[in-house]
Amino acid sequence: MDLFEAAGTDDVGVPRTREGAPLAVRMRPSVPAEVLGQDHLLEPGSPLRRLIDPPVPGALPPSSVILWGPPGTGKTTLAYLVAHVSGRRFVELSAVTAGVKDVRAVIEDARRRLAGSGGETVLFIDEVHRFSKTQQDALLPAVENRWVTLMAATTENPSFSVISPLLSRSIMLTLRPLETGDLDALLTRALTDERGLAGLVSLDDEARAYLLRLAGGDARKSLTILEAAAGTAQSAGGADAVIGLEAVERAIDVAAVRYDRDGDQHYDVISAFIKSMRGSDVDAALHYLARMIQAGEDPRFIARRIVIAASEDVGMADPAALQTAMAAAQAVAMIGMPEARIILGQAVVHVATAPKSNASYNAINAALADVQAGKVPLVPVHLRDAHYAGAKRLGHGQGYVYSHDEPHGVARQQYLPDDLQGTQYYSPTDRGYERGLTERLARIRAMLE
Repeated sequence: MDLFEAAGTDDVGVPRTREGAPLAVRMRPSVPAEVLGQDHLLEPGSPLRRLIDPPVPGALPPSSVILWGPPGTGKTTLAYLVAHVSGRRFVELSAVTAGVKDVRAVIEDARRRLAGSGGETVLFIDEVHRFSKTQQDALLPAVENRWVTLMAATTENPSFSVISPLLSRSIMLTLRPLETGDLDALLTRALTDERGLAGLVSLDDEARAYLLRLAGGDARKSLTILEAAAGTAQSAGGADAVIGLEAVERAIDVAAVRYDRDGDQHYDVISAFIKSMRGSDVDAALHYLARMIQAGEDPRFIARRIVIAASEDVGMADPAALQTAMAAAQAVAMIGMPEARIILGQAVVHVATAPKSNASYNAINAALADVQAGKVPLVPVHLRDAHYAGAKRLGHGQGYVYSHDEPHGVARQQYLPDDLQGTQYYSPTDRGYERGLTERLARIRAMLE
């Protein structure tokens, strides 16, 4: 039960937190109302809420669930709630250490209990994406026959890391990154709650703002830093210690790049970063990137801004810029700091030095403006779906010309609705890849006319 730092369990597998456990473990919610940032998953009657709430006699067992979300968003916390609140027998396996033999032993024991006392077993598997196909296959009969209720957690997209048969037998639930307000409430609770620091230390505003930036939406990280800073502050200040910026810096061995407490510097630097990439000043863009990294900005936040810039400001002038930015965002999420700085730097260099075009950005905005203004005429009949019963009787699909059967792969037929005929949303520039695209698009539009 290493995930819960438990000293033991009771007869239904509820983990008991030892006194010296880390702050992040001691502060795990004991009731659903204490869970922060995941209200969309905890509505009454929702699959997760049915799993957390005690069993109702005669009701169907809850569905198996797969929890997908970034680190520190509450996947293990929700598993803890199931163990602590529901009263169901709770068994935990770590995908890092468990094998097929361990899985089958748990399932066989669950079958015996179900046949005897009728008690339900919840099987929690952390890092389920680390299970091999064979290990995941071993779960299928138990999940399909409800010998166990599976609760699996993963930081990787289950569509790629969990086998399809297991996905189809479970409900996938996506956890959201915690907002700054959620983390702020968590810090306040940890400072005052008897399970946490019990009012022995306080946190000044500057240190709180810096800590929230460092956490980057990760509850576990925020509490880990807070606990280390509290130890530093108590060593220096004794009773009634105040955690200041210096204590947080010393706790994590990082010198803070001073952002003012109202956040102006934070927004100024990210604005300058984006505008420097847009303006093709690679040296300025790298400078602002370095400032954000040193200030403890979440690298995933920085990566998202680079992805947006690659599409908004580079666009089709260099389509490969978006590929680089997306690859960087995925790599940053997988690798983390400090190595992620190298990946971010490469992506910034590509986006900043690429030819620039906002033509595709302007195009989708113009199309959306028309739709929002009510310009949504009927789809031409020959383009409508003709695959369902009765569609041909309505004339759907009649006269449609298959483009691949035509010279140059372009069919001379109407695609826009009647009222929008002749509308042109996309106007490519003469820069980079779009230079050739301008000529090609002109030929295509002439053929379509």
